[in-house]
Amino acid sequence: MKRENIGIILDYFPHGKSSEALAEPTAQILGEDYFTLLEAVVQGSVSIGDKILLDKTDPACKIERIKKRITFSELSVTSQNQLKNIIRDIVVKREKDFVRFINSATAINIRSHSLELLPSIGKKHLNLILDERTKKPFESFEDIKKRIPHLTSVPDIFVEEIMEEIKGNAKYYLFSKPPFQKFEH
Repeated sequence: MKRENIGIILDYFPHGKSSEALAEPTAQILGEDYFTLLEAVVQGSVSIGDKILLDKTDPACKIERIKKRITFSELSVTSQNQLKNIIRDIVVKREKDFVRFINSATAINIRSHSLELLPSIGKKHLNLILDERTKKPFESFEDIKKRIPHLTSVPDIFVEEIMEEIKGNAKYYLFSKPPFQKFEH
């Protein structure tokens, strides 16, 4: 099972959430590796935007316990407002990973390619990307932008896809864990 190692604080409730009986310092967190939304009890104070270790075996970890995975709809308004900018920061920081995805993405089936799942990439952009990457692999977001005309901001393409995945609106989950499914009996 893939676990998040580092999280970024989206919102912090020093006295717990008003909807809960137990008043314990709680944070809503976005995992940096798999974009997992978590709610955790924290030790000491944290601030919005702080990076924290999620490995409780590390003495520097400020997490007492992870309460649960949460969905986008369970995020506070503050968390929802922070989310897109924090995802963008992660995408920019992990540029090599996302460029590698562009360079190595494959077909899903006979009719569709995984690159077409990204917003703004239709058949024309797909064919250009595939042609260009066979000539020479892309090296950066800037390189992609230069070689693929009329493509919107490359980081924003990934941010939009990740946001859709986090909201649970994606058919395929390329960058995040699918949201927890609650089964009806």
